[in-house]
Amino acid sequence: MDSATRNYLVVTAGYWAFTLTDGAIRMLVVLYFHQLGYSPLEVAMLFLFYEFFGIVTNLVGGWLATRLGLNVTMLAGMALQVMALSMLAVPDPWLSVAYVMTAQALSGIAKDLNKMSAKASVRTLVTGDGSRLFRWVAALTGSKNALKGAGFFLGALLLDLAGYRAALMILAGGLLIVLIATALLLPTALGKSKRKRRFRQVFSNVPAINWLSAARFFLFGSRDVWFVVALPVFLYDRLGWSFTRTGAFLALWVIGYGIVQASAPRLIRGHHPGGRTAMLLALGLAGIPAAIALALGWGWDPASVVTLGLMVFGVIFAINSAVHSYLILAYSEHDKVSMNVGFYYMANAGGRLAGTILSGFGYQRFGLTGCLWIATAFVLAAAILSIRLPPVEESL
Repeated sequence: MDSATRNYLVVTAGYWAFTLTDGAIRMLVVLYFHQLGYSPLEVAMLFLFYEFFGIVTNLVGGWLATRLGLNVTMLAGMALQVMALSMLAVPDPWLSVAYVMTAQALSGIAKDLNKMSAKASVRTLVTGDGSRLFRWVAALTGSKNALKGAGFFLGALLLDLAGYRAALMILAGGLLIVLIATALLLPTALGKSKRKRRFRQVFSNVPAINWLSAARFFLFGSRDVWFVVALPVFLYDRLGWSFTRTGAFLALWVIGYGIVQASAPRLIRGHHPGGRTAMLLALGLAGIPAAIALALGWGWDPASVVTLGLMVFGVIFAINSAVHSYLILAYSEHDKVSMNVGFYYMANAGGRLAGTILSGFGYQRFGLTGCLWIATAFVLAAAILSIRLPPVEESL
């Protein structure tokens, strides 16, 4: 096995382990604090700093990675996640909104340091034509999302079997072991730029990257506006599902999403997609949440409509997301990839922040149907912005 493949596998394994804890902590916080009597909007606000500091982290993290190396930022993300998990495992009287938001801020910084580092590492490790890069980044991204789905189920299951605090400590201990192993195996100069980049260079001057980042904002906002708070609360409250059943459904959705994402190169039957691919996929996606909202309004069986409709949404969304993940790497210069990926994921985190707040507020005011109409508007915005995305050959 050559060193590039070995390093790719180490990065992927570390990313997988982190992603399990990221999915689990989200499910634990949503379900446990809803059980404590928090309203949907209050639960959403617990994730405010998680998403906000994700924006800041992606803005600064890519620049830091060019100076310190991607291995440093990846390991820092794991260490912060261990701290966040430990902070949340305190007695209930300590769990004020401000305290939980602070812990979630650390988790948000951790998540985006880890994600930016793993995604940018692929660009530095993979050589060859565009189709090879598309396959590798799709495999990493798809497997990550499948593991995040498993994390949703793991969090809900641990909440039922071990309780809130024991679940958090189990997750923290497991990730600490992975952190130590990753630190021993990764090279120290991974992704470190040969030139010193100035901070102002974080903001991209490549039009394709700016248009793609704007489209990414609305694409991921469209998912989180129903997925973060509205859907789990709807399943638990309106349909009467248990914690484990709710977590299992969300887990299966994200696992399926990840499998489709990893299979995207075969599904679209193209060597390497361009901007037109992203635009057409977004247009096709926009009709799905609108159709679900209409069916709920007509009084159709909510369990069937929501489960089947969101599975269809997940398939198209996964392919669109995989195309975006490929395009940001294809549009990036090799020596500036971590900064471009950081800028792009800053927009991603901004969309998630908007979606998270709208998920709690929209569900509390308008129910799941209102959240789905907001999602439709967001996807249409992503499609319009994607019109400006060029083919890969014309991007630089």
